[in-house]
Amino acid sequence: MSRQVQQVDTLFLHESGDDYFVVVERDGTRVFRAKLELKETSAGPRPGKFRIKQDSSEEPRNPDEFVEIARGASRIRISQQTSPEAREELQAMLDGYQLEAKAVRTCRYCASNGRYSPITAETAIEADGEHICPDCAKRELERELSYQGEMTGAARDRLEELLLDVQDLERITSLLKGHLDPDLTKFDEISATTDEVDNVRVDELNLHPGVQGLLEDRFEELLPVQSLAVENGLFDGRDQVVVSATATGKTLVGEMTGLNRALNGNGKMLFLVPLVALANQKHEDFRDEYGDVVDVSIRVGASRVRDNGNQFDPNADVIVGTYEGIDHALRTGRDLGDIGTVVIDEVHTLQEEDRGHRLDGLISRLKHYCETRAENRSEYDGGQWVYLSATVGNPGELAEQLRANLVEFEERPVPIERHVTFADGKEKPRIENKLVRREFDSESSKGYRGQTIIFTNSRRRCHEISRKLEYDSAPYHAGLDYGRRKKVERMFGDQDLAAVVTTAALAAGVDFPASQVIFDTLAMGIEWLTVQEFHQMLGRAGRPDYHDKGKVYVLVEPDGGYHGSMEMTEDEVAFKLLKGDMEDVRTRYDESSAVEETLANITVAGKQAKKLNDRMIGDVPTKHALGKLLQYEFIDGFEPTDLGRAVTSHFLDPEDAFILLDGVRKEKHPYSIVADIELNEDEL
Repeated sequence: MSRQVQQVDTLFLHESGDDYFVVVERDGTRVFRAKLELKETSAGPRPGKFRIKQDSSEEPRNPDEFVEIARGASRIRISQQTSPEAREELQAMLDGYQLEAKAVRTCRYCASNGRYSPITAETAIEADGEHICPDCAKRELERELSYQGEMTGAARDRLEELLLDVQDLERITSLLKGHLDPDLTKFDEISATTDEVDNVRVDELNLHPGVQGLLEDRFEELLPVQSLAVENGLFDGRDQVVVSATATGKTLVGEMTGLNRALNGNGKMLFLVPLVALANQKHEDFRDEYGDVVDVSIRVGASRVRDNGNQFDPNADVIVGTYEGIDHALRTGRDLGDIGTVVIDEVHTLQEEDRGHRLDGLISRLKHYCETRAENRSEYDGGQWVYLSATVGNPGELAEQLRANLVEFEERPVPIERHVTFADGKEKPRIENKLVRREFDSESSKGYRGQTIIFTNSRRRCHEISRKLEYDSAPYHAGLDYGRRKKVERMFGDQDLAAVVTTAALAAGVDFPASQVIFDTLAMGIEWLTVQEFHQMLGRAGRPDYHDKGKVYVLVEPDGGYHGSMEMTEDEVAFKLLKGDMEDVRTRYDESSAVEETLANITVAGKQAKKLNDRMIGDVPTKHALGKLLQYEFIDGFEPTDLGRAVTSHFLDPEDAFILLDGVRKEKHPYSIVADIELNEDEL
């Protein structure tokens, strides 16, 4: 042993009770560890007992071996955690052999476990009143994380990054208990940006008096994105893709041209949204704002089986509808009259797996309807199309595919701070209460108190959170009647409410001047939010006329989920959303969606179905889809069969339609048919 360890790099000594730990390293690797006991002699302290530690046992060695090792060491180090008295004793022992030692700052956790781990001011991490090395701090953090449930790599990496940055273990572990140290919760900041745009004066627009009067009562000049739309031919009938952040005023672009064309006798306006809740809200808003000058109707198609119209008046000047509601009217041959303007809100829905192909098909079918009508009516020009979105990764490509001018406005009027903290579902309301209080107690340089929108995933949760907030707040969702929602909007606008708690499904329709947005969950119903949805919702934080900056808090439940079908956990989703780039809007077709849209196009356009397929954004394998439709007996030539009409009018998946038909023929119980359909979807 002595010949093997004579030439060593480091001999490290650390006080351990009445004895000393000895660590011997060569080339940065521990050779062995031992225990040293000193004894008093007439010449001073000298090695008394020397025991090599091997696993749980100790092997006694001649104390002279320690002296031999010390003489062969390149350096001898004593931990600073060793008491002054013990350090003095060790130095006296080493002086007896003319050996020098230096006291160094080391990790006590390492030293106590027989490891030599020097630390510096740059690497030392405070823990329990002392300093430890980064590796030990990470192990302690891992131990704390084990009490919180599983946590994904992205969340762990974030916490470890913070740990190395702030060098304080307790401050980091406090995040796991929902503490809100803004220096630690802050993830990043989206800077304010400004585009120079010459705003158009409203009194220079020369619109129909009904629209002109409404606008002049509200504004002196248009907002930048509206001005850009006007400059790009909005009132010359040009189709437009308008891409601009939330709360920049892009919705009014579609409303202005649609109302103007309707009142000038150039056809009605269709304003289409993806969700029934949004359609209901928009319908109420339109009636409230424009009901004195136009007739407003709604078409949501809430039931696929029974078409009850739901207050639908096809002769109205303005029809607010869901994509599916208007598509149902087309698939069943309803006459929608002359359509002067089609506004497609949330056009990025084109990329969604379930609804994207239906919107793609709807746009193609609706254009065919307008074109066919224009061919038969010389005084009708076929309509103008305005597509709106806050979140598109490939706006230029999308505009080209939709054959429209691109109007893109990238201004972010105020900066947005984004924060992340960890909490389970029961803890979240307590944290939300603290954040709402802190924000409402602050005031911007423009004289407005801070107000909060809390997004969650269910109506029940809206009420639960609102009840637990100390300051005045209100739930806000599609289940409330019109009067109640308008009252909440008014109270929030008058700063009588510190917060509203709303469902993620209403995110696109909520228009409160909030300074802070809190994500109670990252789910919409039982589905995780997309990057587009997340950006649109967080964009509600901060208004230039009210606030100096916006704040966004993402409350993350480690290992959390809201339905068994969710593949990822909330902490995993959080960092995917925070780091995610805006996705390109593209519609993709599998066999089922290609068959569904081709059948719908045949139902609407007959032999011209291929033309409709060809101009859709996604690539539709028309020949293959036609073969499947013939095989399924959904079509006879270029006409839908009775079965095909039933399938397309009820938006049935072709595979589901066959399972349903087979079950009916075999007189299966309805529950059994539903189970077969669900089993088929699980296998896909």
